[in-house]
Amino acid sequence: MTTPTTPQHPVPPQGAPQQPGQAPQQPGQAPQQPGQAPAQPYWPGQAGPGGPGGYVSPVPVRAAHLGDAVVAEWTKIRSLRSTMWTLGTMLVTVIGLGLTWSLLYSNSDEVLSADNVLGVGAVGVLLGMIPVLTLGVLTISSEYGTGLVRTTLTACPSRSRVLTAKAIVLGSLAFVTTLVATLLVAMISSALLSDRITEDPTTGEWFKATVGVSLYVALAGLLALAVGTLLRHSAGAITTMLGLVLFPPLLSLFLQSDAVEKIGEVLLKYSIPMQLFTLYGAEIDSGPSGWDALWIMLALAAAATAGAHLALNKRDA
Repeated sequence: MTTPTTPQHPVPPQGAPQQPGQAPQQPGQAPQQPGQAPAQPYWPGQAGPGGPGGYVSPVPVRAAHLGDAVVAEWTKIRSLRSTMWTLGTMLVTVIGLGLTWSLLYSNSDEVLSADNVLGVGAVGVLLGMIPVLTLGVLTISSEYGTGLVRTTLTACPSRSRVLTAKAIVLGSLAFVTTLVATLLVAMISSALLSDRITEDPTTGEWFKATVGVSLYVALAGLLALAVGTLLRHSAGAITTMLGLVLFPPLLSLFLQSDAVEKIGEVLLKYSIPMQLFTLYGAEIDSGPSGWDALWIMLALAAAATAGAHLALNKRDA
C-alpha cells in the first residue's frame, strides 16, 4: 500500500539574499545596488531593457556611412611609408626638373612664348606621374598582399563603399600634391623667364597648366587603383600601368613604314605623354586638343573603375 505524496510545484530560482524593503530579484536581472531604483524584472529569453539578455551598450550605435570609410582609408594611406616615399619622389621630380629647365632657359638667348613658359614643367609632371601610378596600385594591392583586405571587408562589408572611399582619398591626395607642385613650377618659371617671353600666359592657360594637369594626374592615379583592384598583384599592376604610359609612344617609333604608319600616328597622338603635353598647349595635327585629353582620361578611369567595382563584388577576398 502506497502513501500518497504531496505534489511538488516548481520553485523559481532564488537570487542573492534580499535586504529588508528591497524588491525580490528575478532570474536574469542584474544585482541591485543599495540606493538604486528597482529595475523591472524579466526572465531569461524575455525582451529586457536592451533586447534579449538585457544588455544596454554605453556606446551610441549608428549605421556606418561613406564618411566613416573615407576616414578609415585616410588613416591607412597616411600611415603607410609608401605614401611618403611616392609623393615625396613626385614632388622632388616635378619641382626639381621644372626649376632645372627654367634655369637652363634663363641662361640662354631663346625667346619663349606663353606656352613654352608654362610647358617647362611638362617633362617633370610626366615623370612625376609614375610615383602617383605606383601609389594608386599599392593603395589596394598591398592589402591583398598582406591579407589586410579581409579585415577591411569584414569591418565594412559594402565592397563598393570601400573602393569608393579609396578612390576619394587617393584622388584628393594626388590632386592636391600635383597642384602644389605645378603651381610652384609655374610661378617660379614665370618669374625667372619674364624677360624672355613675348606675352604673359592668359588665365585660361594658367588654369589648364595647373588645375587641368592636376586633375589629369589624379585621374591617372584612379586608373591605377582600378587596375590594381582588377589584377590584385602589385608588380603586375605597376608593370601594366608603366606599359600603358610608355609603350605606345615607344612602339610608334618603330611603325614608320607605309603599311603601319597610320597605326603609329594614332598610338602617338592618343598616348598619355602626348595628351599631357596638349594640356600645356602642345598642338597635334588631327589629334586631341584643349581639354580633350582630360575627357579621354576621365572615360578610361570611369570604365576601369566600373569594372573594378564589378570584380570586387563578385570575387572572394
